[in-house]
Amino acid sequence: MTAPNQTMPILKADQLAKYYAVSRGFLKEKGEVKALNGISFELEKGKTLAVVGESGCGKSTLAKVLTMIESPTSGELLYHGESLLKNDPKTAALRRQKIQIIFQNPYGSLNPRKKVGSILEEPLLINTSLNSIERKERVLEIMSKVGLRPEFYDRYPHMFSGGQRQRIAIARGLMLNPEIVIADEPVSALDVSVQAQVLNLMMDLQDDLGLSYLFISHDLSVVEHIANDVMVMYLGKAVEKASKEAIFSEPMHPYTQALLSATPRLNPENKREKITLTGELPSPLNPPKGCAFHARCQHAFDKCRESQPEIKTYLDAKGLLHEVACFKLDIVD
Repeated sequence: MTAPNQTMPILKADQLAKYYAVSRGFLKEKGEVKALNGISFELEKGKTLAVVGESGCGKSTLAKVLTMIESPTSGELLYHGESLLKNDPKTAALRRQKIQIIFQNPYGSLNPRKKVGSILEEPLLINTSLNSIERKERVLEIMSKVGLRPEFYDRYPHMFSGGQRQRIAIARGLMLNPEIVIADEPVSALDVSVQAQVLNLMMDLQDDLGLSYLFISHDLSVVEHIANDVMVMYLGKAVEKASKEAIFSEPMHPYTQALLSATPRLNPENKREKITLTGELPSPLNPPKGCAFHARCQHAFDKCRESQPEIKTYLDAKGLLHEVACFKLDIVD
């Protein structure tokens, strides 16, 4: 592996796809679920890219593909310009070290039969040559960084609150000094007051350790707090990508506009007119022809029902860049 190129994004996905074969019933041909259908993005070092969308849009599948819990059907994944999809031990070791994941549910992601110290030492035991004393020192160091007291080392997960368990999960993700952390709904299972504490902890760790986050969430108020850039997904595809400022001030895709209109705003001046989406998210087993969003879109016209829009670059009214897949934006008023 060559030395990282600092001018490149730390992580780049190019047309990543993940398809699953599913049974349609006895004597019927198997169907194909396109959970991810050509996702491309760039993640810059020390930044946070938020991925948002309804349940079933492919966010968690993306997290599994990025961490190689699931292998992609096609596409490319690059770390500083070098492929992470090579099938060799060196690349596999690099993936484990550089990319880690924090799961949604701290109640289910920690082994209840093991003490905290054993849970946190396991990545070091498998991936390093540190002895037991060095492993414990490393564990206590990371526990201190995430706000866990040394005496927690010998306790079991059931003895902690939800927020403390998520801190343990964060500590486990940091044990191998990763550069990229995939956070899959990391605060959605926590109380609102605890959510703020965990988010602030993650932001502090990002500043201290230079971490890059891919932060998956359905809560746009959380995204507004933590993200630098936002990618909006719908039925396995990206429909809009832009900076946080651009997305929250001038959303351009009708789906993004609908999501933001449903987000509570404390300041009356920032409130948006509510956009009600009719119908449900289409099945990825039987996606509609044309734009996947057209059946729920108030702006849809004939072309939307016949063709799939490609993602293109547009300027909003403030001169901010957006990448959007929508035929409506090509119509000149």
